[in-house]
Amino acid sequence: MSDLKAVVREKYGDAAKRALQGQTSSCCGSSPGCCDPSEVSFEDPITANLYGEAETGSLPENVVRASLGCGNPTALAELRAGEVVLDLGSGGGLDVLLSAKRVGPTGKAYGLDMTDEMLALARKNQAEAGVTNVEFLKGEIEAIPLPDASVDVIISNCVINLSGDKDRVLAEAFRVLKPGGRFAVSDVVVRGAVPHAIRKSVELWVGCIAGAMEESEYIARLERAGFAAVSVEPTRVYDVREAREFLAADGIDAEAAAREVEGRFMSAFVRATKPRSET
Repeated sequence: MSDLKAVVREKYGDAAKRALQGQTSSCCGSSPGCCDPSEVSFEDPITANLYGEAETGSLPENVVRASLGCGNPTALAELRAGEVVLDLGSGGGLDVLLSAKRVGPTGKAYGLDMTDEMLALARKNQAEAGVTNVEFLKGEIEAIPLPDASVDVIISNCVINLSGDKDRVLAEAFRVLKPGGRFAVSDVVVRGAVPHAIRKSVELWVGCIAGAMEESEYIARLERAGFAAVSVEPTRVYDVREAREFLAADGIDAEAAAREVEGRFMSAFVRATKPRSET
């Protein structure tokens, strides 16, 4: 697991450096760092077109450049004025700054990240945006540095799938949520059985080291952590044929693979609730 964290830290640290240099990162690629978008012959199907101009127009350009998510959790989480929001794996701070706007001056948005470069970028973006109801914390999503029952909503943008100890992440999320609090994250999800070779190759394409859970496994893990009212809503289904180059590198025919696993790899919005009273 320590090796996994090192690869994630390197990947996202590189993305932060690229953003500061005015370059955009992409989630495609089979190396620890994201591939160079200038060398990609197609628009990244994972990160493209997730946010509208109305959302990002007033934010620093570096916020969007450093975004490597696969969804837009702030648009789906139904945030309310005065709420406390925590973004797990907050990166350059895009979802944190958007959340801060939604909860207003009486609310607060925390961002948690383990990568020094991303935290520095996020704090720079916060200062440039002039947003004051935000705090970026250094730490790991498996050990959230906040007290019990201190958060109304937890969001995350395709970061939980990168953890080597997902049960610990979900247990920590449950711990810091207030009774009645909401878990509302975007993540990469697999729906149904997929041959190992194809899954491995597509996961590399989706996010270098995606570690995506199967839908029923995700639901079961959330319920074991104590959550209720769990649901998984697909938001973007990936066309495996778009991963042609990566599949070919592993000796897999993209057309044949698409026929076998069509509609099974996706970005999804995962919802759950912490019960107001424990039974």
